[in-house]
Amino acid sequence: MTFSKSVLTVDAEREIETITSSIRAIVPRVFRRKGAVVAVSGGIDSATCAALCARALGPDHVLVLFLPERDSSSTALSFGQLLTQRLGMPSLTEDIAPILDGAGCYRRQWEAIRMVFPDAKEDWKFKIVIPSILSGDRLNLSRLTVEMPDGKSLTERMPLQAYLQLVAATNFKQRTRTMMAYYHADRLNYAVCGTPNRLEYDQGFFVKGGDGLADFKPIAHLYKSQVYQIAGALGVPDEILRRTPTTDTFSLAQTQEEFYFALPYHQMDLCLYALNNGITPDAVASCIGLTEEQVRRVFQDIEAKRRGTLPLHRTSVLSVSVPEIDHRGGVPQSSITE
Repeated sequence: MTFSKSVLTVDAEREIETITSSIRAIVPRVFRRKGAVVAVSGGIDSATCAALCARALGPDHVLVLFLPERDSSSTALSFGQLLTQRLGMPSLTEDIAPILDGAGCYRRQWEAIRMVFPDAKEDWKFKIVIPSILSGDRLNLSRLTVEMPDGKSLTERMPLQAYLQLVAATNFKQRTRTMMAYYHADRLNYAVCGTPNRLEYDQGFFVKGGDGLADFKPIAHLYKSQVYQIAGALGVPDEILRRTPTTDTFSLAQTQEEFYFALPYHQMDLCLYALNNGITPDAVASCIGLTEEQVRRVFQDIEAKRRGTLPLHRTSVLSVSVPEIDHRGGVPQSSITE
């Protein structure tokens, strides 16, 4: 079976028209709002979402939020500002570090780090990494890398308790950003735009109640490779188009594949597409320059992440069955069963 990278090629202008027509219907009719709030990180996905909202609603009806904190990349804000200048959207910068500090985010992070490195100092930088899937079947055992001010680095496997606490503390960041986005959305009578692409959405690469929470998600059906295609057509600045996708979560620079995905996005997209469409590992391998065995491992990793992150996709579960709700008069008693 022949398999080609061209399967992810889209008609960018047609896709933009489809998405913007949907936004124009969703924001005023479904949510009864007059604009959109987009938290922009300086990366391709949030930039594309902001540009789509500007095209759909007009730039004056889109508020771009920059939400830096202590560990944010110094370049992220400048990239975001390039976007707003190019497209003429208003923006606000909210430093969320004081909120995070008050909630104990940073203190709890360092408590977790010192479970692995007891002598760690707060001027050290750090990140979580996972082993490469290409060298063999891997156990997704996370490792913690720290870097001292003199450049010396250390890496150790993380005990489960340390890993869970570090991730839990770090998740304050995404949840605080979402809280701030909804504050401004409520203040302006706007809807909140979510920014996950299909790869992130499918694989659970988001925080429940954080970047996983939004009123609408205009690119969740698009593979990241396709996001880049429409971003160029929307006029997203070249500096953002050329930027390597990062998590911008920990103080050490970190690519998304180091932290979560098995491969760089352009290979992950093709593997995900192939798995979704019944393409065999041997056909994919010859297309993306991996062995059949490596592709098989990636397929297994995709399936494992789908199973492991399924709770992130779940909505709230009611303690009783409510098959039908009358929003005009509340929940009819006859519709509630024990």
